[in-house]
Amino acid sequence: MDILIGLTAKVKGNGVRIVFPESSDIRVLGAAIRLKRDAVVEPIMVGVKAEIEAFAKEKGLDASALTVMDPESYDAFDEMVAAFVERRKGKATEDQARTILKDANYFGTMLVYMDKAEGMVSGAIHSTGDTVRPALQIIKTKPGVSRTSGAFLMMRGEESYIFSDCAININPDAQALGEIAVESAKTAEMFDIEPRVALLSFSSKGSAVSEEVTKVAEATKIAQELAPQYLIDGELQFDAAFVESVGKQKAPDSKVAGQATVFVFPEIQSGNIGYKIAQRLGGYEAVGPILQGLNKPISDLSRGCNEEDVYKLSIITAAQFLIGK
Repeated sequence: MDILIGLTAKVKGNGVRIVFPESSDIRVLGAAIRLKRDAVVEPIMVGVKAEIEAFAKEKGLDASALTVMDPESYDAFDEMVAAFVERRKGKATEDQARTILKDANYFGTMLVYMDKAEGMVSGAIHSTGDTVRPALQIIKTKPGVSRTSGAFLMMRGEESYIFSDCAININPDAQALGEIAVESAKTAEMFDIEPRVALLSFSSKGSAVSEEVTKVAEATKIAQELAPQYLIDGELQFDAAFVESVGKQKAPDSKVAGQATVFVFPEIQSGNIGYKIAQRLGGYEAVGPILQGLNKPISDLSRGCNEEDVYKLSIITAAQFLIGK
C-alpha cells in the first residue's frame, strides 16, 4: 500500500487529466468524484452532463464539479474527425470517422491523442478489446515495441511484485515475450520495485525440452539483448524464481533465481490463472491490468473491478504520464 501512497503524493496537485468513458457506471463515477474531491487527478467524463448529474444524485452523489465532454456537442469535433482520418491513413473516411468517434472509447482515446487529456481509464463495462483496440489504432505502441501487454501490481503487506502478461497477448512469440519482459521491468521501476525479471516456464535452465521451453529461453536472450541494464533470466520455474533455496539448487549461477520481483508468464492462460490464484488464495491485492508499451497511458479495468480499483488504477495511469514525460 505504501507504493500507492507514494504515487498519490507524486500525482496529487499536478492537474493530470484522465478520461473516463464509462460515466454511467457507479463504480467509475464514484471514483471520479473522489479523485476530483481529493485533487489527485482532473477527471473528464464522457457523456451528457445533465444525465451524469442526475444519475449521481439518484445514487446520493454530487457530480456537479466534474468536467464532462459529450461527443454530440463537443466544439472541436470537426478537428477530432480530421485528426482521426489522418491518423488512420486511409482506413477511415470522414463519414466513417464521425460515426466511430461517437463511441465513448474512441472519443476518449482521441482526447488523449490530441493532448486534451493525459490518459484514459476504461474497461469496467467494456471488454478488453473495446478498450485496447482504439488505443492500438490511435495511440499506438512505442518505437521498438511491437505490441502492448497487461501487467498487474501484486501487493501483500510489504511485498510488491509485477506479474505480466496476464491480460492481452494470448500466446506471444519469443520476440514479443522478450519485449514484454523489458516493458515489465520498466513498470516495476515506476513503482520503485528493483526489477529482477524471471521469464517463467515449467522448466528451469533446460530441465525439460519442448517448443514451449525453447520459446521462453529465446525470449530471455532477446530481452537481455534489448535491455542489458536489467537483471533478466529464464527459463525458470516459479519456485526457482521465487524461493531462494530452490533458486540456488536449480539455477545456482543466476542473479535472478530465488529473488525475482517481476514474473513474466509464457502465455495468457498461465498469467491469468497465476495472478488470480495469488489474489484469491494468496491474499495479494491485484491492481491492473496496467497497459504497457503504448505511447500514452491507457488503462484497462477488469469488469469485476470495484470503485477502489478504479481509483487506484487512475492514480497509476496519471503516474505513467508524469514518469514518461
